[in-house]
Amino acid sequence: MKEKRIIRWLWVLIPLLITFVFQLLARKVGGFGTWYILNIYPIFVNTLGRVASILPISVGEMGLYALIIGFVVYTVSSVVRVSRKKVRVLKQLVNWLYCVMTSVSLILMVYTMTCGINYYAQSFSTTQGLSIQKSSKEELIALTRFLADQVNEASKEMVLDGDGCTVITANVQKEAVKAMKAASENYSVLRGYYPQPKPVLISRFLSVQQVSGIYSPFTVEANYNREMVDYNIPFTACHELSHLKGFMREDEANFIAYLACAASDCAEFNYSGALTAYIYAGNSLYSADKDAYWEIRDSLCDMAKKDLSANNAFWDRFETKIAEVQTQVNNAYLQGNGQTDGVKSYGRMVDLLLAMMREAAPAK
Repeated sequence: MKEKRIIRWLWVLIPLLITFVFQLLARKVGGFGTWYILNIYPIFVNTLGRVASILPISVGEMGLYALIIGFVVYTVSSVVRVSRKKVRVLKQLVNWLYCVMTSVSLILMVYTMTCGINYYAQSFSTTQGLSIQKSSKEELIALTRFLADQVNEASKEMVLDGDGCTVITANVQKEAVKAMKAASENYSVLRGYYPQPKPVLISRFLSVQQVSGIYSPFTVEANYNREMVDYNIPFTACHELSHLKGFMREDEANFIAYLACAASDCAEFNYSGALTAYIYAGNSLYSADKDAYWEIRDSLCDMAKKDLSANNAFWDRFETKIAEVQTQVNNAYLQGNGQTDGVKSYGRMVDLLLAMMREAAPAK
């Protein structure tokens, strides 16, 4: 009996020990995170990711619902058993705690192996030799104008709805994979297998948190919010797929998504990537030079202006306490994984775009 108890609690302790050891290696041993995403992490992408990709729905989403339902059912059944005096209160409480601790322990281990370690790998900008440095206002103006021109060019091939906003007609799941593979032709670190990204069935759960997409580490899936204004979807799908190459920094995932959308042969992806990047650059320019911002903003095609207005109206609907709490949680999560500036890391995409522009500029 004593041996059975020891073995039973090993299911709690061993995963926790594995989690601790690998988190320690990732945080304290230089180069371990990079070695891991190159040699170990792809195993999960090619196994869990491939298995989950068999189903057209998000396995991670369904798993979450199953976990919640299972927890509620087990808790209620435990209370019923105690109330009917089929088991002693203390014994049932120990069993309930064991169940919860085992689940948490396994979840932490899987998360660490399929996501947590990746935060400590070499950044995408480092692998590509991009130099992040202070930029001039003129460079920011040039970048914003360049992106606005890309938006206007891609808009010529877009389909509009009755309100004059963009309609995405492409198969996002297939085109997103093609876009990532197209980007990998210029960036070898992006090569490899990609499962198709999937829309979240009950996307309202993401909308109320003001979340556009999510990477599921437990099923190695890229998921996106299907309720958003259409132009967001291609960019978001590529953003989440970039996490499957081990690049967890949000600014870099945004930058990679832009590169993928730009490399795509689908105009809808070109438009999505350019308009999203324009928003980030435009926000930075607005803080630096409002006149230059409005001059470039006025040059946008009517479709893009309507898309931006529709996007603002959509997210404004969810300016609630729930969204505020989610932002705080996400901020704490990012900081806990080495991104010391938390949610502000999303905005550093502009620095990467500027670095890209400098690399592409002809030598004087």
